[in-house]
Amino acid sequence: MTIYETEVPGVGHKFELEVDGNERLVVIIHHDGKRDVYRRPDPDADSEQLFSLTGKQARQLGSILEGAYFQPVELDEVEVPLGEAIIEWTEVGADAPVVGQSITDCDIRNRTGVSVMAIQRGDETIPNPGPDATIESGDVLVTLGSREEQSVLSELIGD
Repeated sequence: MTIYETEVPGVGHKFELEVDGNERLVVIIHHDGKRDVYRRPDPDADSEQLFSLTGKQARQLGSILEGAYFQPVELDEVEVPLGEAIIEWTEVGADAPVVGQSITDCDIRNRTGVSVMAIQRGDETIPNPGPDATIESGDVLVTLGSREEQSVLSELIGD
């Protein structure tokens, strides 16, 4: 990630972080401690303000992002007892081609390699759904498979 720093005379410092392609996250730190956070979709576009923080709020958010409160596991580096398999939660979009089909009809395991362990539908969880379980828009599929297989599933349901 590239970070650009610029002094803004009479205001403070501006930091621009490249986050995705040409998109940038812009943070302006004022001399009085206030922080303004903006999003700029590409270098030629105007920035849109996302939010402002006081100095104390910025330090608290920074601690959270740094992992002081919770240290996540970097999945690309972790070895799990399931071998190459990981568990993912994938939401089914309204126009996903599997909406209205049973697990058997959409042939998820053969097409993607993942196993559907559960379907989360609103407040209801359908554990170990049978082959006749129908997939609905807004469902969250809890699946087991390799990263590559999970990626194929995401492409299949348009995630």
